[in-house]
Amino acid sequence: MKTAIKYGAALGGLMALGALSASAQELPQTMVWTSYDVGSAGYAEASAIADAFGKEFGTRVRIQPSGSGIGRLQPLLQGRADYAFLATEAFFVAEGAFDFATPDWGPRDLRAVAGRPAGITLIAAGDAGIETVEDARGKRIAFVAGNPSVNVKCEAILAFGGLTLDDVEVITFPTYGAAMSSMTRNESDATCTTPTTSQLYELAESPRGIHYAPLEADNTSGWEGLAKVLPIMGPSDEDIAAGLPEGETAKMAAYRYPVITTTSEKSADDVYAFIKALDETYDLYKDGTATMPRWTLEKSGRPAIDVPFHEGAIRYLEEKGVWTEEDTAWNEKRVARLDALLAAWEEFKPANAELEEEAFAEAWMARRAEVVAGLN
Repeated sequence: MKTAIKYGAALGGLMALGALSASAQELPQTMVWTSYDVGSAGYAEASAIADAFGKEFGTRVRIQPSGSGIGRLQPLLQGRADYAFLATEAFFVAEGAFDFATPDWGPRDLRAVAGRPAGITLIAAGDAGIETVEDARGKRIAFVAGNPSVNVKCEAILAFGGLTLDDVEVITFPTYGAAMSSMTRNESDATCTTPTTSQLYELAESPRGIHYAPLEADNTSGWEGLAKVLPIMGPSDEDIAAGLPEGETAKMAAYRYPVITTTSEKSADDVYAFIKALDETYDLYKDGTATMPRWTLEKSGRPAIDVPFHEGAIRYLEEKGVWTEEDTAWNEKRVARLDALLAAWEEFKPANAELEEEAFAEAWMARRAEVVAGLN
């Protein structure tokens, strides 16, 4: 009897080991991801997920941080990174908009794997005299070089208060980290970012303090002004933010950050394995930061998001019962928009190759607007 028990236990152990090996084989042994700077919420969350992948599957992940959207995108598009933890540059590069409205860029065919909900507003130093967005007139606003994700969202939020970039003093910093810490150093008065970035906790504890300019849901004219600049955000009550007392909420705009992004050419099986691992390791990383619980697929695996979902991700989301018919309709419409822009770019780029870069960008943005307006 004892021998049989020992044999059964040994056989069970071998079977468990085999199951673990099979599970581990679903992910590559090594991966490269890109993310925002060290100290950003995106880097912290990518690090927590990478650590969970390592513990559960033995996968080694190297994270390449960059303070610019271009720096996060280039390794992905050049095949040197498998996934990118992006912000709104995912939307911009898919549209070929703003910094990507150049002959070297244009629309790119990207796909989302998942992206957690995030809040954003105008975040000011507490002593800057900025109670509302309107109060930012004449104040120093921190922007990031080569980062439309931060800069255009900030422009949109200023529009909520009836302001344009001409109404404020834009100070551009070379990296995201430098911009976010500039308020603590009294080099700026406000900026726009996710409210859990590490530099904001430092600001909240500093003599200057921190204040979140409210974006009230019932301010119809404010939201109309915001949407004219960037139509991917809506009202949100945010309860996780640096310096925000427990039990209180701040009126912000909602978007997705970070968005785990890859190329449309990425193998559906690879993406299926990735999102499956993201789901299965949730308990290992959910306490990594205050916002990590928002990575549940019920929250992070649903539209709307910056780019269409990858077919490999959709396959897993359907199996889990998360994906709905409405989600399919949204995704098909988003793919149609992206396909239309890609087709328009193929015609536009050679026909306008002789234009100077600024004129080229203006002409493409006008053509892009025509394409978008013509969609159902």
